[in-house]
Amino acid sequence: MEKRIGTITILVRDRAQSPHINQILSDYADIILCRQGLPFHDRPVAVMSLIVEAPADRINALTGRLGRLSGLTCKAVLAS
Repeated sequence: MEKRIGTITILVRDRAQSPHINQILSDYADIILCRQGLPFHDRPVAVMSLIVEAPADRINALTGRLGRLSGLTCKAVLAS
């Protein structure tokens, strides 16, 4: 299957989910090329961005697992 490159943006409103987020990201570490986070201590949201490279179904599996967590929103954008 063809690998695609893309970004995943994660908005975290419930920081208690951090251990779950980190576990999921560890499970998919092989497709994550770059990870960047901005905690925004003075705001009710933290922002994470990932650059990923993998087949689309594997990227979708990652965003699906993240999307099932409460207090979190994530979206993927893939290059065509």
